[in-house]
Amino acid sequence: MYKPLSLLPVNRLTSSLLAVALLSSVGSSMLYGYNLAVVNHPAQYIKEFFNLTTVERYGTSMSTEGLTVLYSVTVSIFALGGLVGSFTVRMLVTKFGRKGTLVKSTALVFAGSGLMGFSRAFGVPEMIIVGRFLTGVHSGIALSVVPMYLGEIAPKNLRGFLGLVPSIFICIGVFFAQILGLQEILGEEQHWPLFLSLTAVPAFIQLMLLPWFPESPRYLLIEKHNIHATVAALKTYRGKANNQEEVEEMQEEQHFHSSVQTVSVCELLRDRTVRWQVLSVAVVNMGMQLSGIDAIWFYTNSIFENAGIHASQVQYTTVGTGAIEVIAGLVGCFTIERIGRKPLLIGGFGFMGICCSGITFSLILQARVPFMHYISVACVVGIIAGFCIGPAGVPFLVTGELFTQSHRPAAYIVGGALNWLSNFTVGFLFPFLQMSAGAFCYLVFFGVCIGVAVYVYFIIPETKNKTFMEISQMFASTSEQEVGALGVGAGFSLKQVNGYGRMCYLSFNSFKIVTYIQ
Repeated sequence: MYKPLSLLPVNRLTSSLLAVALLSSVGSSMLYGYNLAVVNHPAQYIKEFFNLTTVERYGTSMSTEGLTVLYSVTVSIFALGGLVGSFTVRMLVTKFGRKGTLVKSTALVFAGSGLMGFSRAFGVPEMIIVGRFLTGVHSGIALSVVPMYLGEIAPKNLRGFLGLVPSIFICIGVFFAQILGLQEILGEEQHWPLFLSLTAVPAFIQLMLLPWFPESPRYLLIEKHNIHATVAALKTYRGKANNQEEVEEMQEEQHFHSSVQTVSVCELLRDRTVRWQVLSVAVVNMGMQLSGIDAIWFYTNSIFENAGIHASQVQYTTVGTGAIEVIAGLVGCFTIERIGRKPLLIGGFGFMGICCSGITFSLILQARVPFMHYISVACVVGIIAGFCIGPAGVPFLVTGELFTQSHRPAAYIVGGALNWLSNFTVGFLFPFLQMSAGAFCYLVFFGVCIGVAVYVYFIIPETKNKTFMEISQMFASTSEQEVGALGVGAGFSLKQVNGYGRMCYLSFNSFKIVTYIQ
């Protein structure tokens, strides 16, 4: 009988770990959520500004179709910026580290905030588009770097909890945008430039406080080979816990990658030994956006108006959905270490799919059955709740967990690029899809959600409470065959017996480890 690998000590949540999780999320993930929803309330005012400047420049107003296209570009350019930002992740985290990248990238937020805030004063609508593009670039960087940073500083028994903290702040960012967008606060016509530019506040908080905390210990040891800084960082993040075994586990991974440089995206895509990890990252990240959640967030007000809610009550209904988002995010965060990653993904995507089909039928029947208006609203709330419980944060967490240090930055580029490309596609095409397909447009999202849930159920293993090396071994092969040459020059070989997910044999030149993987 093979003995399992000795478990690393169970670590408690220290004040330093919690502080870094909160600070990195406030200045990054919360901004992402805020920017998703901030264009929802002032949509009509922004369109009027576009039309007014067109009249001043060319002496004629824009057509309805032209305004729709320009506003769609304004909404979706944020995602295009995110796509550009995601391509820079590998270069930035290798050069500046995880924490350093987060701190330096706040300059993009200040630039974008300034452009959007002064756009009306200068009468230049292009400043809004450029400003949203720059904030999108920041979000594209941060949404990959934050889960990478938190996943590397967290002990394995807290990695899921800390990994979902950013998703809670995405929901909080959406909620703040909905609250501030009320007519009684910043919802009036004269306030919309200030409303768009408030992203600078949380970025400033992160810039002032995050530099006081250490860099990722795994980055310091595996990539910078600085054992003293690694031990100091672990003491800060672990308190009085014994860190010896965790250091040894990182040294094993360092030895494994001693002759392997951080891989590029092309090298990652060509590496057949990680093809299932890459495919899984692509499915969950594309599914996250193609599930229709961005259509719900970008166009919540118009969806509720189409559902029959009076225009004066729409903004309050939207705020109510924001509160539900935050509650659902907290549920996912506090249950992930108990029930695991897979149930949250499967349950979240499955419930979203059911609600998408429910919206379709309720919109079709609401003309004949009055109470279907409430069913439609309930389904919108259900989509948001299902998303925030799992799909909002678990894909970013899983992207980091499925790869070891050398492959992780490139994996985040692939996942982030597909995520943002899907985000852009939905944000730009949804109003046209809604006009052409009507209620049936939500059936597209139904198919995506159910398809992702089925894929996760059959393909992705549970990664709860496992080290990065153990997770890598679980994906090593899907048949009874030896997979060689994973550790180039390190004498590494991996064999899987009795099919997928069973016994793995790992050997190095200087030592051997035998483990039983569930």
